[in-house]
Amino acid sequence: MDLAVLKQILADVASGKLPVDGAVKGLSRMSYEDIGYAHVDHHRSLRKGFGEVIFGAGKTPEQVCGIMERMCDQETVVLVTRVTPEIAASVTGAFPGAVYHADARMVVWQKQAPENTGRGTIAVFSAGTSDIPVAMEAVLTARAMGNTVEPVFDVGVAGIHRLFGYRDLIEEATVIVVAAGMEGALPSVVAGMTGRPVIAVPTSIGYGAGLGGFAALLGMLNSCSSNVAVVNIDNGFGAGYMAACINRK
Repeated sequence: MDLAVLKQILADVASGKLPVDGAVKGLSRMSYEDIGYAHVDHHRSLRKGFGEVIFGAGKTPEQVCGIMERMCDQETVVLVTRVTPEIAASVTGAFPGAVYHADARMVVWQKQAPENTGRGTIAVFSAGTSDIPVAMEAVLTARAMGNTVEPVFDVGVAGIHRLFGYRDLIEEATVIVVAAGMEGALPSVVAGMTGRPVIAVPTSIGYGAGLGGFAALLGMLNSCSSNVAVVNIDNGFGAGYMAACINRK
């Protein structure tokens, strides 16, 4: 239950629009709700400022829809990550307003556009076109959390001159997310151009010795740029969430 929903319940009781019993019914699920295959954490919005995010991998379409049904009553935005086309079809068919973003493998449902809660702009860079799915996961997550986000794709170190065309954005952004596979060098380059925090996302893009993103991960962890922090391999969601936390007013 987010703060807006809670305030609306209390306002409706105060105005007489909602009977006390109706408010009690709504508030009784404010902590969590046991639906058998999931304990839906309705309190997360009040506790952390953003609601529970549904991780779609490993869940059936019925399970995802069941969790969403409970969440949509109490939230203004719901995210589902790592969505298969089968799950996406079920969710968008059952919930008007749910949008499937195939490039990010995400579904975003919004009751209303989120209020802008950011102090500035979050910039999201991808080293290559193949890194876009991970970068877009970060973009959509940060936007859903109420931030202005500027994405820039395919500016990796193999053609570093492309990155320099975005020097102003790098200098003006409040926080920067950089997704890169292969050797994972781009976050260090970006961080060397600014004093802003840079969140590095290693992706699983690369040939055999890339070890599914481990080479990029180790390169980022060993960055000589001191303003680099690293999330897990392919974790665009985590990077977008952390960027939103840093950028929050």
